[in-house]
Amino acid sequence: MAMLSWGLVTGIAMSKSVLTMPQAFGMSLLVYAGSSQLAVLPLLAAKLPIWTVLLTAAMVNTRFMIFSAGLVPHFSYHGFWRRVLIGFFNGDLIYLFFMRRDFPLGHQPGKEAYFWGMAVTAWVGWQLSSLVGIVLASLFPDSWGLELAGTLALIPIMVSAIAGRSTVIAVLVACVVALLGFDLPYRLGLPLAVLAALMAGLASDAWIESVDLRAILRQRRLPQSPAPAAPAHPSGGSGSERQEAQRGSE
Repeated sequence: MAMLSWGLVTGIAMSKSVLTMPQAFGMSLLVYAGSSQLAVLPLLAAKLPIWTVLLTAAMVNTRFMIFSAGLVPHFSYHGFWRRVLIGFFNGDLIYLFFMRRDFPLGHQPGKEAYFWGMAVTAWVGWQLSSLVGIVLASLFPDSWGLELAGTLALIPIMVSAIAGRSTVIAVLVACVVALLGFDLPYRLGLPLAVLAALMAGLASDAWIESVDLRAILRQRRLPQSPAPAAPAHPSGGSGSERQEAQRGSE
């Protein structure tokens, strides 16, 4: 539902922009990145220089560098163009669900098939919903707030990926930085938020590890109390020895 919502919103936005219908079709097929597509449409309408359009798209898509770094240990055995193809069809939700499976690194039967199953399904769903938005844009008034629907569809998936204290800290830092940098040109607030989240997550991991290490060292330095001795029986010897003696006398 998240992919279909965003594809529909992007298709409507392209149809209502300065793009012709063939240009909108080409952008959907070749770019296949809803956030950057929505970011550059106002720049194209304002007829700004092409370098500003490309820079804005690059800033919005900075997060894919992190996705690529995460996929390298899994698909590094492939050739260059095969890895380029995997990178092109990768996406936010695809990467999230793939990494949640916790696959072992390197080659493993079925792992790449799992990736392509998600990637092809997402790509087909995106293109179909984007096509519907381009062709039938006039049937969807702006008052419907479809942009909010796409965001709401993404929120549960994003929240489900938040696990552990380091992730929570990274998310909070990213939110604050993204809000503070909202008005920066070329969408610079997004890469700044990504960078701040990475630094916050790494710092949090390092702090948690240092706290755990100090706790382990403190526990090792504590004096070990001797184990309590078994209580002696009043008649001498342990209870088991006395029972053996009673059996012998019987």
